[in-house]
Amino acid sequence: MELIKNKIWSFYFCSIIIMVIILGKKVNGDPLVPCYFIFGDSLVDNGNNNNIASLARANYLPYGIDFPAGPTGRFSNGKTTVDVIAELLGFDDYPLPYARASGQSILRGVNYASAAAGIRQETGQQLGGRIPFSGQVNNYKNTVSQLVQILGDENQAANYLSKCIYSVGLGSNDYLNNYLMPAYSTSRRYNPQQYAQVLIQQYAQNIRAMYNYGARKFALIGIGQIGCSPNQLAQRSGDGRTCDDRVNSANRLFNAQLKSLVQQLNNQLSDARFVYINVYDMFQDLINNPATYGFRNTNAGCCGVGRNNGQITCLPFQRPCPNRNEYLFWDAFHPTEAANVIIGRRSFRSQSSSDAYPFDIERLAQI
Repeated sequence: MELIKNKIWSFYFCSIIIMVIILGKKVNGDPLVPCYFIFGDSLVDNGNNNNIASLARANYLPYGIDFPAGPTGRFSNGKTTVDVIAELLGFDDYPLPYARASGQSILRGVNYASAAAGIRQETGQQLGGRIPFSGQVNNYKNTVSQLVQILGDENQAANYLSKCIYSVGLGSNDYLNNYLMPAYSTSRRYNPQQYAQVLIQQYAQNIRAMYNYGARKFALIGIGQIGCSPNQLAQRSGDGRTCDDRVNSANRLFNAQLKSLVQQLNNQLSDARFVYINVYDMFQDLINNPATYGFRNTNAGCCGVGRNNGQITCLPFQRPCPNRNEYLFWDAFHPTEAANVIIGRRSFRSQSSSDAYPFDIERLAQI
């Protein structure tokens, strides 16, 4: 009798262990958040510019040479930072570009980013078609309307969206393809401090529009060191290696105001959470300590044209450098997958106290 009891308890105990393992796998297999919405420019575009009349497109080799799906429209040899963040959030696949997202796929999120896009409407106009920040927000509103139909009513959609992560990374083109170009009038109308203020005012309007359509968890991505890109080194650096601090100082002004906006919005909107991701200092670390991260070249593109490979982006079917993991930059403007992996990981989980404010994306997801 005692033997039977022991066998029963052993079976019962084993069953519990098996159920815990199964349930644990299910929980661990679910993403930290139900969906991930992405707003930005060519740093995170994954195909929205493919079929519009634009010079800012990357749906051809050598772009995507190291990406499993090949050339998709990503301006990299492989993954972008948001691809890395999506993986760390636990998604099995990446949010589709808005141009292809439909039906049930939008429940996992959508990528609205568009190469050459900026905060200002006119930014990037010399490159042709692009979807500025306000246009991306309008596309998001269309997505919300579809979600309401899928989920049944506005309350259920609002509850669902409140759990999602929204990453916003715009501003780089407002310098590269606007303020720093003589053809635009902004540099004659505004000094760098004034221009940063104008940008942040427009930025904040779009953020509030997103908030009014259900967004509650925001990761606002600062801009990197544009003065250290191969494009700017080719144009402005005497030795092709020394970053242009006039450009970088303007970038720092923008980032400082973006961080202040995060503080302001956290104080004003108690039911939402905002974090600032300090990409500028992450790039500073990569440039100052390249060997630590396996980089041997931090001032030239892996492919491109002209000095530093910085004149334009990669030409169709151009043969890139073979040692891509040793390059910080893929082309004149964009990081390699190796750099994107580092930036994406540090955005998700801070490596230093300066990486994110007031906390990182991982904690934002858990709130």
